[in-house]
Amino acid sequence: MAENLADLVAAEDVLLFVNAAVTATGQREFRSDAHEQRLSLGFLHEYVRVNYRPVYAATLALDINDHNAALIVEHLLRTPHDTSPAEKRVEGALIARRLAVLPPQRVYRLFRALRAAGVGNRRTRAIFRDWLAARPDPAHDAVKYRSGLKSAARHFHVRLSALSASSASSAPGTGSGAAAGGEIGDFLFAPGRRTRYEHRLLDTYRRAHYEQGALYELPLTVAEGFAARHGIAREGFLERMAPRMTRLERLRTQTRRATAPGAVGGTDLSVMPLTRLALYVLSLAPDERVRRRPELTRALRTGARRVAGPYAGAWGRVAAVLDDSYSSYGSGEKRRRPLGTALACHYLLEALAAPGAYAALWTSGRDDPLLVRPYGPTPLGTRILDALDHGPDRLVIVSDGWDNAPPGLAGEVLRVWRTRLDRERRTSVVHLNPVYDADGFDVRRLAPSVPTAGIRDAEDLPALVEIAQFAEGRTGAAELRAYLDRRVRNFLADDGTCHFPGVHQGPGAGAGAGTESAS
Repeated sequence: MAENLADLVAAEDVLLFVNAAVTATGQREFRSDAHEQRLSLGFLHEYVRVNYRPVYAATLALDINDHNAALIVEHLLRTPHDTSPAEKRVEGALIARRLAVLPPQRVYRLFRALRAAGVGNRRTRAIFRDWLAARPDPAHDAVKYRSGLKSAARHFHVRLSALSASSASSAPGTGSGAAAGGEIGDFLFAPGRRTRYEHRLLDTYRRAHYEQGALYELPLTVAEGFAARHGIAREGFLERMAPRMTRLERLRTQTRRATAPGAVGGTDLSVMPLTRLALYVLSLAPDERVRRRPELTRALRTGARRVAGPYAGAWGRVAAVLDDSYSSYGSGEKRRRPLGTALACHYLLEALAAPGAYAALWTSGRDDPLLVRPYGPTPLGTRILDALDHGPDRLVIVSDGWDNAPPGLAGEVLRVWRTRLDRERRTSVVHLNPVYDADGFDVRRLAPSVPTAGIRDAEDLPALVEIAQFAEGRTGAAELRAYLDRRVRNFLADDGTCHFPGVHQGPGAGAGAGTESAS
């Protein structure tokens, strides 16, 4: 009995941490400031790392946000003596795999934090060395992330002369030449030593100091500094830089001038990530959304079908209750993030539902998803009643959980529905919450009988619905551990020999960065 209770508590703790790792970013939310968020999240990381370290590391294989992934890596590397050699090997493989998919600027920020904390053990040096060696073009990093690479290379004693500066560049059009092995080291630490560089991007950076034309061959973030130094007007600068911008950079810098249908500044909206596209749509003025309705709707539905993949139309009858109340504005740091997630979920659920079997109910009562805006109270209970009237196979609620019109009605409706009207569970109900509640160390729940999972990007909705099932009834500790084990194996993409410690005892990962873990 005691073991079962311990497993139950452990499962609750794991689910609580996963919800936080998906939603919390340490930034201000609608109802809590940044300090409260960071304090709450910091305690949760420390608690789970100390008590469930293998689970803490395994969370890197889940769909958590980049902020928490970097925090987990930092905490694991700062405490190398708190685990066994076998677990270190698995941690090293998980860390290396996660760093490979993190944005490079966040990785450099992580290693800067490790440097500030005085972390320089052998495992950390090996992980950074292997990550840097796997970068498509270290010379591109030397230009775009100059201070981050310079700081990390000095602290972790990386031999930059061993890096190849002639790799294919990850930035289009940078080009490269047959560079000497020490070019990157000279570029970072002795820039006056060479009068020119063989690598084209390194030499372009050198020329941009005195030649205006050269800056248009640099990455946008680097070229902006040179443009300001040379006094170049921003409008003309952005127009000339447009061919070199990424899709996201074009969206961020595009002007309000008319563009061809289906593109914004040369960017095809249909290939944008679904949640980011929804946030872009919400940033437009209502009259512009109306004017571009066919283009925006087509792009959102194309993105949703791409995310749904083979599951398109496989969810049967689906009803969604979507929160567009005033609190869905989020904060100045996360502007319209909760509403953008709800809008993206709307189009994804429409794609997952059977044709003609989807019903969307916004808390404001609006029926035009393209014109939603944060406004009014949160009458979740009333909208849930309306949704259940459709007799859905699945009911998905996307809300921060602050039911206030009247307070508590949603929880009571769901309790009566589950205990009296639908005891056979013909309708699957799940609550997806995009906002971390700092006071409760979790996302806010509507009812104990309804599984709740945190969500940040709509693209993760299918996986989060799967993991939310473990919260229903707060049972299933063994199944949850098996699920984590499977996700770790899939994430590492190995031959099946690497198992999650504490679930199935087996040999650790024998290859990959971070195997130098004796320290």
